[in-house]
Amino acid sequence: MSTLTAPQTNTATTAWNIDPAHSVAEFKVKHMMISNVKGQFAKVKGALTLDESDLRKSRVEAEIEAGSIETRDPQRDAHLKSADFFDVEKFPTLSFKSTRISLVRDGELSVEGDFTIHGVTRQVIFSVEGPTPPAKDPWGNTRVAVSATTKINRKDFGLTWNAALETGGILVGEEVTITLDVQFVKA
Repeated sequence: MSTLTAPQTNTATTAWNIDPAHSVAEFKVKHMMISNVKGQFAKVKGALTLDESDLRKSRVEAEIEAGSIETRDPQRDAHLKSADFFDVEKFPTLSFKSTRISLVRDGELSVEGDFTIHGVTRQVIFSVEGPTPPAKDPWGNTRVAVSATTKINRKDFGLTWNAALETGGILVGEEVTITLDVQFVKA
């Protein structure tokens, strides 16, 4: 009597954690319809499950502490943390969970997923460069990095506060560009 066994697969799946000291979540939005204001969130955490044999089977999750927003203007930061915008007391985090990863070309991915801001979840697509080839740091850790960008309409996430300008137009643009530069450390 012979036994049948399933073919062995050589799936090289590895776990990685975001290194918050070497990662940043940045955004830019039009101010007074004439220039961009940039800001960042200082506290980013998350994990990557990397399928080295098929990047499309990888998964990524990230969480950003909304109260860690920094735009180099304390008054503006306080306003952005208030109920007019992020309402950090009620919605302390922004989060992303991938649902699909597609290979665009070598070194470039499209990562689609659920992005939650201000308690509202929408599908977004990040254009991702990377991951870089693994590299050892001086302390023996293995690292990879990615750079990801997307554009959202802030009103789609319930961030609707604005002010009309005397000359016409609005104070804060609706389109927001989000850029993530993230280093992961192998778990």
